[in-house]
Amino acid sequence: MAVKKVVVAYSGGLDTSVILRWVKEKYHCEVIACAVDVGQASETKGIKHKALTTGASKAYLVDARREFITEYLWPTLQAQAIYEGKYLLGTSIARPVIAKKVVEIAKKEGADAVCHGATGKGNDQVRFELTFKALMPHVKVIAPWREWDMKSREDEIDYAIRHGIPIPVTKAKPYSSDRNLWHMSFEGGILEDPNVPPRADMFVLTRDPQKAPGKPEVITVYFEKGVPKRINGKALDPVRLVETANTIGGRHGIGRVDMVENRLVGMKSRGVYECPGATILYAAHRELESLVLDRDTLHAKLVLAPKVGEMIYNGLWFTPLREAISTFVSSTQKRVTGTVRLKLYKGSVTVEGRTSPHSLYWEDLATFGADAVYNQRDAEGFINLYGLPIKVQALLQGIK
Repeated sequence: MAVKKVVVAYSGGLDTSVILRWVKEKYHCEVIACAVDVGQASETKGIKHKALTTGASKAYLVDARREFITEYLWPTLQAQAIYEGKYLLGTSIARPVIAKKVVEIAKKEGADAVCHGATGKGNDQVRFELTFKALMPHVKVIAPWREWDMKSREDEIDYAIRHGIPIPVTKAKPYSSDRNLWHMSFEGGILEDPNVPPRADMFVLTRDPQKAPGKPEVITVYFEKGVPKRINGKALDPVRLVETANTIGGRHGIGRVDMVENRLVGMKSRGVYECPGATILYAAHRELESLVLDRDTLHAKLVLAPKVGEMIYNGLWFTPLREAISTFVSSTQKRVTGTVRLKLYKGSVTVEGRTSPHSLYWEDLATFGADAVYNQRDAEGFINLYGLPIKVQALLQGIK
C-alpha cells in the first residue's frame, strides 16, 4: 500500500527518533511528528525542533495533561484498577490518550497512515493499535519494529549515530524509560535479569527510602465524589494535585515497584516503576470507599478492579465493556466524599484516619460496649438460617 502522509507518535526517545528518519526513507512519504504531553516534564523541551531537524515536515506538541488526568486517571483510580496486584498502570493508561491525539492530528492533516515505536514483543503495540482501530478504523498502521532489519536497541543506536540523530541513551545505559504524571517506568538493558537489583542512581521521582526523612509526615487528601480535590486542605487543579502528590510521596520514597509481570503477548518481563503520587491517592481513595460504600457494592468493585486493570493493561480502553464497567464505577462514587489522613514514612503509607459526611460507620452499632441498638439474640436465628445448607448436608451424609 502506497503511503503519502504519516503521523508518528513521537516521544523524542531512541525508538521514535530513529523511526522518523526510517519511515521517511522507507516509504518516501511526508512524515509528521505528534508529541503528546502527558507529564514528561523537561523531556518535552525542544521536542518539536528535534523532530523537525530529524526529518519531520511538521511537528505538534499537544498538551493533554488535564485530559489525561480527568478522563483516564480518575476513572482508573475510582475503579482501584491494578494489574497483577502491583502495577498501577502508568504506561498502560497513557497509551489510549496518546493514540487518540495522534488520530486527531492524522484527521486534521489528512494523513493516510499512523506510526508508533512499540516493539513486536511489547504491550504498547496492542494499546496503540486497538485505539487506532476504534477511532480511525481504516487508517494504515506502520510498526517499524515489525518491519525493519534492526534487532536491538544497540542497532538503533548505531543507526542514529550514522545518521547524526541525537538520542537520549547510550550503549552503556540502554534501559528504556517512560515518564508521565502517573509514574516513571524502567525496563530492558540492565534490568533484564530479574535477580539483579536496579541501580540506586536510576530512580528519578523517588528518594531512596533509607535516605528519606527520619520523621514521618502526616498529610490529608480530600475527595469529592471519588475525585481528589485537596491535599492538606489546599484546593488544587488536577495537574497540580498529581504533581504535589508526586513531590510529597517522592521525598519519602513512596511507590517504588519492582515486578515480573505477564505481558499480553505471552512472555514474562521485568519492570521497575516509581509511582509516588498514585500510591498515595490509591491508598486514600481505597480507605474512603471502605467507610462510605455498602458491603455488596464494595465487594462488587473488588471483583471488578482486577478486570479493569487487565483491560487497561491489554489496551481495551475504547471498548463497550470497559465503558460499561466505568459507568457502574462512576455511579458508586456519588457518596465517596470526605477526607483521609495518611502518614508517610520511609517508603510506607499508613492510614491515620478517615471521615465523611456519608459515612456508613455507626459507632453505636459497632461498639463492643453496651448499646441499645443491636439485639445480640437476633444472631442465633440468622446463623441457623445461614448455616442451614451446611447442616442439611451433614445430616444427610450421616455425620454425627
